[in-house]
Amino acid sequence: MTQHVRPLHGPSTDFTATDIRDTARRLLDMEPLPPIVQAGHPVLRQHAAPFDGQIDDEELHALIERMREVMHAAPGVGLAAPQLGLPLQIAVLEDQYQIEPASAAARNREPLEFLAVLNPSYTAVGPESASFYEGCLSVSGYQAVVSRPSSVQLECLTPDGTPFEGVYSGWQARIVQHETDHLMGTLYLDRAELRSLSSNAEHAARWSGPGIEDARAALGFLRS
Repeated sequence: MTQHVRPLHGPSTDFTATDIRDTARRLLDMEPLPPIVQAGHPVLRQHAAPFDGQIDDEELHALIERMREVMHAAPGVGLAAPQLGLPLQIAVLEDQYQIEPASAAARNREPLEFLAVLNPSYTAVGPESASFYEGCLSVSGYQAVVSRPSSVQLECLTPDGTPFEGVYSGWQARIVQHETDHLMGTLYLDRAELRSLSSNAEHAARWSGPGIEDARAALGFLRS
């Protein structure tokens, strides 16, 4: 059984292939690492251009490595090209962080090996959903509860152009959805329970437990 996921698309980018190539080359030349674009920048609200060879193979692999470096330095578990100001459908994902066992169990969070995806899309698998606090490197300082399908099928191209399909569950599915959404011009706040919105400091002090029950009761969201 598949579940419909509400599409939230921004307007298509007006970047030409030349604009994309030039921006990618600037990112590769930038020292130190390029900054992560923050909410309010138009690139985060645009439907990124599908990758179709705007940069050559050498530049593509260098860009993916640069994105991985920025993701690690942040630190984060995913990064999409628009978060570096480049409206191109490329994202990198990796989750190797050790977290408290109760939280890992509640969130069904298992390590995710490094994955670079081009032109990704996802479809929910089954009717189950899960609600947890989620943050974003482009919405610095805040977290909010997002309800997402518990399992999704990812379809994309690998960097060498090979079609890829895979089913992801738990926290891995959340990462897949979050980063793919970025390429459509969607931020996690578009899908969030806004009454749950918390600063990182308040989240750490009050709502960092395995589940969201205490936050739901105190902040008044996700009521049936």
